Amino acid sequence: MMDHGPVPVTAPSARRTELAAFLRSRRDRVTPADVGMPPGLRRRTPGLRREEVALLSGIGVTWYTWLEQGRPINVSGRVLDAIADTLQLSDPEREHLYHLADVPIATVATSAARITPTVQAILDSMSGFPAAALNSRWDLLGWNTPCAALWPRLTAPDSSRNVLWELFTTPECCRRFVNRDTGLPHMVASFRAAFGQHLEDPSWTELIRRLAAASPEFARLWATHDVATPPSAIMTYRHAAIGDLSFSLTRLDLTATPETLITVWTPADEESKHRMDWLLAHPDAPSVDHTH
Repeated sequence: MMDHGPVPVTAPSARRTELAAFLRSRRDRVTPADVGMPPGLRRRTPGLRREEVALLSGIGVTWYTWLEQGRPINVSGRVLDAIADTLQLSDPEREHLYHLADVPIATVATSAARITPTVQAILDSMSGFPAAALNSRWDLLGWNTPCAALWPRLTAPDSSRNVLWELFTTPECCRRFVNRDTGLPHMVASFRAAFGQHLEDPSWTELIRRLAAASPEFARLWATHDVATPPSAIMTYRHAAIGDLSFSLTRLDLTATPETLITVWTPADEESKHRMDWLLAHPDAPSVDHTH
């Protein structure tokens, strides 16, 4: 009989083998004490048992065993998140887990609402213009002093820190975004385009549910299924003390932090620049002419 040599390993098989080895190595690293469990008796390794990982992750023991054995089973992003939480994976490890499982990365980019001190220093260095770090879900991750002057509600301690929530749920009497009719459809379309990469992320689906429930305007725009890149047109804001300010938006990619952009609002004309300078000199000036 002719020897045809070893059967070549296919890419999916190699991926599953690597996934199995990675899960075992991370499981061995987490002790019962790390997850608040008693050590128990007759433990052959200091790490968690398979059944303990399954229990803590809310999945079946057999199913997790098959996953760790490299069997060809389908896995959702929600289940991977639960396993990653149980195994206390770092963000790079969580992203690696998604790649090995061949599942679109659902939460790595948006799960942590934080930026590095270096990025905050960049924002602070732009002392004359509003600047902020935003992710693809329109969460406000960081900002500078001019941004706080322009968006006092959004940067307040009790704020949701989400631009879409601010724009769609603010009472009409307090709305400051002048060109809403053109700006909001484009923003929702870019949000829909980004959502395509996060279909199984519960934080995204919950935000969409809340927005649609709170704002008929958002629900209508979301139902169009329009998609677009993030808007870069002139945006105009109205301030009770100084009138309208128009800005050109510039977005800078942060390659070290996927799906996070630095957005800079540059005054679009001399009058807007003078008004922004006045606003920085009078940070306590009320942005609306009434209170609730």
